[in-house]
Amino acid sequence: MFHRESGYFKTTYAADGGLYPLPIAKWTVLCLLTLFVALPVLTTSLLGAGSAEYYVSIVNLILIAVVGALGLNILVGYTGQISIGHAGFMSVGAYTAANLAVKFDLPFWLTLPAGGLMAAAIGIIVGIPSLRIKGLYLAIATLAAQLIIEWIINHTPAISGGSQASIEVARPTVFGYPLKTQRELYYFLLFFAVLAIVGTLNLVRSRIGRAFVAIRDQDIAAEIIGINIFRYKLTAFAISSFYAGVTGVLYTYYLGIANYENFLITTSIDYLAMIIIGGLGSVLGSILGAVFVTLLPIVIRLTMENFGTLLFTTAELNNIIPAMRLGIFGLLIIVFLVLEPEGLNRLWRNIRNYFRVWPFSY
Repeated sequence: MFHRESGYFKTTYAADGGLYPLPIAKWTVLCLLTLFVALPVLTTSLLGAGSAEYYVSIVNLILIAVVGALGLNILVGYTGQISIGHAGFMSVGAYTAANLAVKFDLPFWLTLPAGGLMAAAIGIIVGIPSLRIKGLYLAIATLAAQLIIEWIINHTPAISGGSQASIEVARPTVFGYPLKTQRELYYFLLFFAVLAIVGTLNLVRSRIGRAFVAIRDQDIAAEIIGINIFRYKLTAFAISSFYAGVTGVLYTYYLGIANYENFLITTSIDYLAMIIIGGLGSVLGSILGAVFVTLLPIVIRLTMENFGTLLFTTAELNNIIPAMRLGIFGLLIIVFLVLEPEGLNRLWRNIRNYFRVWPFSY
């Protein structure tokens, strides 16, 4: 009833190939965009300026995570190439942008693509073994890349800026206006998140995206029908690493510092959890996973701070909360792999399919 596909006729190829062929989908996207544009104003009017800054900062972290999750899902979900070195590529982008901004005083609009391109170049090198190895062996190769990148950054002062392996970076400026508050940064990050979503939606519907899916489903059959396996696997690594590099640059400008501790192996695992919980091979799943994994530690902390004091002391809570976060992450990944391998995206599809024929389900 709410999501009917019948009765809509397309008279052009452009209309038939649109991102949102149904009117309800277009209106939904427009409503969501309007809501996101008005979000800082709504939170300020409802919660006050102080609380609004905090909640908008959480949304900002989600927007950055969406870009990184989309990049990893292109490689793992759409192409079927396992990678657990995503944070390593993020650190390449972060330190590239930080060095260019500090040493050469380049503006944000140049350092961001430079960080993404440098990460893409490293991603191509790491992706070369993917022609000969796959599965767990490829996972180990990407893990090695993560560790090698960490070591190089930590032991090269010219890259990391010193023993603390961190470089301070000024907040970005737009037309000479520095972005200082969380609300100003929100619109800045929202632009890149929307750009990444639209870019991924178009990529997976293109010839390149279909080649990725063919390689994921059966690489030998894909090669037989003429798909250049090596070229498309490297392309997937390059695109995924570019997204990761851009994510690292956004983290650097958002936090005001490029530090390797923000891009450790635990960050790679967080991003893997995002796409597994959200749904492999799905743009919406990447978004849902980024939201879920970003909010989960905050919800756990707030819950334990409010109710954990009934059972534990404050000192014990400080040790229990990080352990609970890791334990719940692991448990959720197992639950989703066993009960719903297609993640939150599958749950949303079930709801949508229910309303597609409601109330005449027979």
